[in-house]
Order: sequence, then C-alpha cells, then structure tokens
Amino acid sequence: MYQQYEWAEEDFVLPCGVVRLDLPQPNSHKTYVMYHGTTRKAAQSILATGFRQSSGGMLGRGVYLSRDLEKASRYPINHPEHDRVVIRVKVSVGKVIAINRQGHPLQKTWHDSGYDTAWVPPNCGMVTSGLEENCVWDPKQIQIMATIKPRPVQYGRCGAHGYM
Repeated sequence: MYQQYEWAEEDFVLPCGVVRLDLPQPNSHKTYVMYHGTTRKAAQSILATGFRQSSGGMLGRGVYLSRDLEKASRYPINHPEHDRVVIRVKVSVGKVIAINRQGHPLQKTWHDSGYDTAWVPPNCGMVTSGLEENCVWDPKQIQIMATIKPRPVQYGRCGAHGYM
C-alpha cells in the first residue's frame, strides 16, 4: 500500500521583525521565514555546518529557498518523501531582484549587480510547479530555526478526512 505524507508546521511565534508569506514578493531589507527542502542526510550536514552556496542552478550560485512550505517539501524531486526534511530558516534578504523570465539579463549574474537575493515569482513560467523560488547569495544571511519532517497520514474507518 502507498503511504501518503503531510507536511505541516506546529504553530510557532514569529521572531520579532520576521514576515510570513503574505506579500506578493519579498521586499528588500526585510527578514522572512523561508524553507529549504533536502534529504535527511544532507539536513544533518546543514544543521552541523550551516548552508553552503550551490555551485549552480536556475539562478546561478547561492542557497535556494522558498517562502512556500509546499514548494520546499517537494525537494529533492524524485527522492522518497519519507526521507525528505524541510529546514525552516529566518532570512535577511538584503537587496532583492525579481527574475521573472528565462533569459533575464541578470538571471545568473544578479549578485554581480549588487543584489543579495534573486526572487522568481510564482506562475512566471520559470518553475515547473508554478511556485515561487528564492536564491540567497550569502549563507550568512540565513539562520536555521527548525526542521520539519513529513508525517504519515493516518487513515481511520472513514478515510483521511473523516468522510464516508
């Protein structure tokens, strides 16, 4: 039988000055809660030594995050869901640029133009899921808050949601 999982956070109080996903785009020089999806093994390494820049990706070098837990919980794509972890972080985004199309002139060189974070808006055609993505240049802008693990969905007599 196929096991289904849900990704949910326990209620938590936002740290002072931190903003949730409530604005259409991250505003420069604000601090946000964001999420990074990874494997359990990689999460252990990140928790021990901190984030490191990826060597490349859609937006070039940096740490890839999302303000959307649903988006982060899908990573790594094609990896078994039970072995995934989402790391909840607090990010001081610095100066933000929107990269809203493939072939944007600063798509991989945004940091060279003085930006600290590149943001891909939802539904702009750059991300298959249609969900937003952020790339933060300097891992020192990221503070780890907690990890979120998938929980198996419990099915009762009436199914997962109690309906017959």
